[in-house]
Amino acid sequence: MSIETASAHITPAAGNVFADLGFSPEEASSLKVESQRIISEKLAIKESLMAELAAWIASKDLKQTEAAEILGVTRPRVSDVVNKKSIKFTIDSLVDMLARTGKQVQFSVG
Repeated sequence: MSIETASAHITPAAGNVFADLGFSPEEASSLKVESQRIISEKLAIKESLMAELAAWIASKDLKQTEAAEILGVTRPRVSDVVNKKSIKFTIDSLVDMLARTGKQVQFSVG
């Protein structure tokens, strides 16, 4: 028994996956814009949380291994925070790390 592993189609980076899925051009364009807006908002939240964590680490003059112990993560994860590799984190994990610093995260919906 063989399993097909080749991709039949790949949407180019600048392409529109919604168009490739068969949505009308107007709807595909609208869906792409909306998905990009949501992604941008989530990235902005992550970047803000990561900046708070990086500032806390700097203010305490902690080495990454020391910060990792306090935050309950590995040293490479602290490096990812400091280097703003937001794709590697969920908002929830960043909020959890901030809670371990004693900081309280508050959100407002407008």
